[in-house]
Amino acid sequence: MTMVTVSNRVQQTKPSYIRNILKVTQQADTLSLAGGLPDAELFPLDILAQAAAELAQSPSIFQYGATEGLTELRQWLLNDDNLNEDVLITTGSQQALDLIARSYLNPRDKVLCEAPSYLGALQVFDLAEAEIRTVIAESDGPNLVQLEQQLAKHKIKLFYAVPDFQNPSGHCWSLSKRKAVASLLAKYKVALIEDAPYRQLRYQGEPLPTVSELSSYAAFYLGSFSKIATPGMRVGYVRANQALLEPLNKVKQASDLHSAQPMQMMLLATVRHPLFAEHLTKLTNTYRARRDYLAALLKQQLKGELTFEVPQGGMFIWAKLTRHNAILLAEAALQQKVAIVPGDEFWPSNHTANYQAIRLNFTALTEAQLEQAVIRLKKAIQSCSPN
Repeated sequence: MTMVTVSNRVQQTKPSYIRNILKVTQQADTLSLAGGLPDAELFPLDILAQAAAELAQSPSIFQYGATEGLTELRQWLLNDDNLNEDVLITTGSQQALDLIARSYLNPRDKVLCEAPSYLGALQVFDLAEAEIRTVIAESDGPNLVQLEQQLAKHKIKLFYAVPDFQNPSGHCWSLSKRKAVASLLAKYKVALIEDAPYRQLRYQGEPLPTVSELSSYAAFYLGSFSKIATPGMRVGYVRANQALLEPLNKVKQASDLHSAQPMQMMLLATVRHPLFAEHLTKLTNTYRARRDYLAALLKQQLKGELTFEVPQGGMFIWAKLTRHNAILLAEAALQQKVAIVPGDEFWPSNHTANYQAIRLNFTALTEAQLEQAVIRLKKAIQSCSPN
């Protein structure tokens, strides 16, 4: 039977290791340190139940809606503090990335990312047939010398970054680097995509201004409720200058008309609820304790096998391996019923990782499960170590 030919852009896009591994990790006896999953046991279920019940009082919410999103939610997000900006509600902040890429990138346009970088963004840029260039991610932000070299030498169109508790490295940019990056992007007229899904998961230190706030040139700020409310609602947003958002609105119209209105209304009722702040405090306290517990376990059980910095927030510990191959270790770990992500997945497909690392999630498992997961990881390391 003759098959329809798949497009080149799909053929050249790597499937997501994490999405594929989810099938394996859903088996009851497998412990996952792999995904960026919040703990379902910590979802604000009482608040969500109340918000869901209120939907029945608003039958019109089940009708078609505006592409831009629910007016009340957009007003709440904008908070009337910048009349030049607008906001577009998206189906998770992943869709915001896709809309930006489809609105602004032509094949072979150059996009700059930190290395390592969020693999979902790398997939989006591959699908857009962009040329991905990289700048090394340091513990306080991108290497500024490299950044300026890339901006000066190549006609970069977009710079994608996660300044708050970067995925996968957990790094948080310093204030001086935020200011320097904003200045360089304005100098070379390069638009910023600031992805901020972890910004509210800070466990220590003071919140810093977003890079978008410091920018005098084009900037897209991507927000998500997946990590602090629930990921299944798929409510995210992109905030930017009104003129920058107009093309995204057109692409979204063609893509899905609008994001689900009942989910938007439920989300708004959830974040407005008087007990939501209490939920957020409980969430950050629990995740801080799990971060500290996993860090202590790794130091006790795997000393000499890996090195890492304890992140100030987010969901991940980025551990550099001292003597093992990350891909082989990830395979050995699955044999021991524990899932991890090899660091190679976070480099663009045309780049090679310059060190071996693994990403470990500490938010989805309880402390008892984290302990068991590290025991299994230790067995995996022993199984693929030379005698």
